[in-house]
Amino acid sequence: MSVHPRAIVEDGAKIGEGVEVAPFCHVGANVVLEDGVNLHPHATVLGHTTVGEGTEIYPFAVLGSPPQHLGYKGEPTRLRIGARNQIREHVTMHPGTVQGHGETVVGDDGLYMVGAHVAHDCVLGDHVIMANNATLGGHVEVGDYAFLSGLCAVHQFSRIGPYSFVGGGAIVTKDVIPYGTVFGNHAHLEGLNLVGMKRRGLSRPTIHAIRGAYRLLFAPEGTLEERIDDAAKLYGEVPEVMAILAFMQADDKRPLCLPAR
Repeated sequence: MSVHPRAIVEDGAKIGEGVEVAPFCHVGANVVLEDGVNLHPHATVLGHTTVGEGTEIYPFAVLGSPPQHLGYKGEPTRLRIGARNQIREHVTMHPGTVQGHGETVVGDDGLYMVGAHVAHDCVLGDHVIMANNATLGGHVEVGDYAFLSGLCAVHQFSRIGPYSFVGGGAIVTKDVIPYGTVFGNHAHLEGLNLVGMKRRGLSRPTIHAIRGAYRLLFAPEGTLEERIDDAAKLYGEVPEVMAILAFMQADDKRPLCLPAR
């Protein structure tokens, strides 16, 4: 453990082995920094926040300060950040609220670029990338390997499915299906994240099945319920397609992002 004498580490903070705390950092009394965490100069970690092993936090990132919620009255809600994340300059992540989960959860192996914001009660999976100034409203769920491009904004209570792609500057007010790609102001579904699927090593037959299911699900004929049933019959043995169907059938708070007609 290496804590610079010009850093502030409050009594009660739990600091693991191999942690580095640079000059002018501030670590609050209820913070847990697990093994190998590295805080660059001027990083701030407050509140009931746990930072997973090997995570690196860059200058002027502020993690665990009170949520931006008018109902928050100082309750000891939590922020839990996973392992091996890269949290770049000026990133903000807030704890949960008693009106929500009571906890904000950030998974492992993510990259959070300059100015990204994770609001209260969000739940993020593993390998998430949020580019510069990407912003999540409260209670947003983001699946594994989702990529949120710069300057996009996601409405509270929305879901961003695993392996999906949100284009730069998109305003997302509806749920984005797994493997989907969305663009635009009040974003619409533009197609599938084929580049992301190839990068993640999905097989050619699996990608073909997902493309076939996509064309069926968003065809003009029949109702959405009928098209979901048809896709389940045709592609019921493809787990990735079934994950899309389960996402679409979930009873959630926001409507689905659909293709522009």
